[in-house]
Amino acid sequence: MAQQDSDQQESVAFVDDVTDAKEREAAHRERGTSRPITVVGNPVLHKECKDVTEFDDELAQLIDDMFASQRAAEGVGLAANQIGVDRKVFVYDCPDDEGVRHVGHVCNPVLDELPAGRRVLDDSNEGCLSVPGAYAELPRPDYAVVRGQNVKGEPIVVEGTGYFARCLQHETDHLYGYLYIDRLSKRDRKDALKQMAEREPRYPVVPND
Repeated sequence: MAQQDSDQQESVAFVDDVTDAKEREAAHRERGTSRPITVVGNPVLHKECKDVTEFDDELAQLIDDMFASQRAAEGVGLAANQIGVDRKVFVYDCPDDEGVRHVGHVCNPVLDELPAGRRVLDDSNEGCLSVPGAYAELPRPDYAVVRGQNVKGEPIVVEGTGYFARCLQHETDHLYGYLYIDRLSKRDRKDALKQMAEREPRYPVVPND
């Protein structure tokens, strides 16, 4: 998907993903069916996903299934390739550092490049449903803006701070073929994979051949 030009960017307000968050998440989840999570090593996680081009009932059902899968795995964000679907869409049900709950989805996400003054790094721990049981410190900006489309194909912009900003960056990474462990040093990546190997997943996963 081509990036929107500057005029389009300026005309789109930040989406309200806070109002009725609990009710909206529950509605998605009740319509959806939980699917097992793909884990590191599955080819679908290691390549850029295909753009969403059809904004139809099939996409709406995928989003519902992703919310159901996310809740079953007790996650705060989930990308389509994490349930084996090669499409650029992610969902989230994530609090920010003030405890405000954000619920929504983004198709064809593109992260804004932040000006130097907004690039304050947060080196908190990060984990991933596709690397179950593993955590590592990973510096990321504590503010993020993602541009994309909603289930109807309408342009949206999502703003996040703190933990929610980390979630937006993490899920966008997924759709371009990157896991958070790919951003770690070789030693820290090895340690994360060791953590994963030593622990049983607490939710259904797709075994790698």
